[in-house]
Amino acid sequence: MLRAVLFDMDGVIVDTEPLHHKAYNKMFVDVGIDVTPAMYQSYTGQSTINICKDLCDHFSLNENPETLVSIKRKHFKYIFENDEDLQLLDGVLDLIKNYHENGLALVLASSASMPNIDRIFNRFDLNKYFIAKLSGADLKESKPHPEIFIKAAQASGHKREECFVIEDSTNGIKAAKDAGIFCVGYDSLHSKNQDYSKADLVINDFSEIHFTRIYPYFK
Repeated sequence: MLRAVLFDMDGVIVDTEPLHHKAYNKMFVDVGIDVTPAMYQSYTGQSTINICKDLCDHFSLNENPETLVSIKRKHFKYIFENDEDLQLLDGVLDLIKNYHENGLALVLASSASMPNIDRIFNRFDLNKYFIAKLSGADLKESKPHPEIFIKAAQASGHKREECFVIEDSTNGIKAAKDAGIFCVGYDSLHSKNQDYSKADLVINDFSEIHFTRIYPYFK
């Protein structure tokens, strides 16, 4: 029986990727590295600290990963606070309300830092719908490791077979499946060069997984 939904945030609830892209590129300039588009896309779904660790290793930087994280977050904070066009993705608020009204436990499981999660949730008044929020930045492992979804299922108070994940990235889908959780891949206009082949269900519109349409998968 379906009892809980585990949401990714970036690319599922809100499209902050353009903001992150700008912030990362400003950081790349600050530390003097040239990151190719393919390399950048391979990081989709991973936490900032793990990305910065990889960058330090790959480019043999003198700076430590925490310094890169600080630089990137400084740029992101400024860009976020000055971007008036940022909105929730089409249909996701209706989906969240639909699940909430049908008694499902909603948990956020995002690679974003908790300050960034809180910025989004406060800006769009989402806290009242979710019983827990998890940040990959606070965990030992990052997607595609399944740790965040294992802990998110625990936070929901329900068994993993009573949950499903909504993800838009290759790394996130792998994390969900390796955690043994049903995964819906959200293939939207905002998702680029991601692999949805391992998802249990692939959608293009959130109306496809409103409660009455997703519930039969868990009977």
